[in-house]
Amino acid sequence: MRARTLLWLTLFAVAMAYVEAALVVHLRHLYYAENPLAIFPLQLLSHADLGIELAREAATLIMILSVALLAERTTSRRFAAGVYVFGVWDLGYYACLKLLIDWPQTWLEWDVLFLIPWPWLGPWLAPAVIALLFAVWGARALLSGISPAFTRRRILLFLLGAALGLSAFLWPGAQLLPGGEAAFKGYQPAGFPWIVYIAGLACMTLSLFMGSREQTDRQ
Repeated sequence: MRARTLLWLTLFAVAMAYVEAALVVHLRHLYYAENPLAIFPLQLLSHADLGIELAREAATLIMILSVALLAERTTSRRFAAGVYVFGVWDLGYYACLKLLIDWPQTWLEWDVLFLIPWPWLGPWLAPAVIALLFAVWGARALLSGISPAFTRRRILLFLLGAALGLSAFLWPGAQLLPGGEAAFKGYQPAGFPWIVYIAGLACMTLSLFMGSREQTDRQ
């Protein structure tokens, strides 16, 4: 039963990843007709397309939350299902882009990762590593048949790590906000706050595996 649930969650995440990758391929051919593999200097979406994209990203998060709530019964296992789907979806997205248009072409190539509340910018490998962490931990937790144990301290540690990781992705765009649309138009990748990102990744990793290890030891 647990393996069947994991299988369906995986199929859902991979299918969702393909749908998103296919849409991004169309957008790249529309906005980067000369070279869909090079998205920098950055081209801005029209206001209408931007609104559609923001709504689509919100819908994606709702889809992940919904399937996690339906797949499991306890809060901690629903959390495991959610992070697992998120991880497989993100990894699948980049795998589909590689299959469809042979992108990314380098390990540290930059991408526009998300648009809410403003563009997340950074090397695609950074979110992919977090996605891998989520997918591995989520699969381990779901297949174990136990509910991961999270104390208040470990929850705060995970939230701290998530906040640091989010800050790293939002930082490049935050520096452009005072200049408005003009500052984003033609943007070229600059420095990425790797120290902040690595600190966040370490906090999330420690929180996740400490919680699951304690629960396993109790069995």
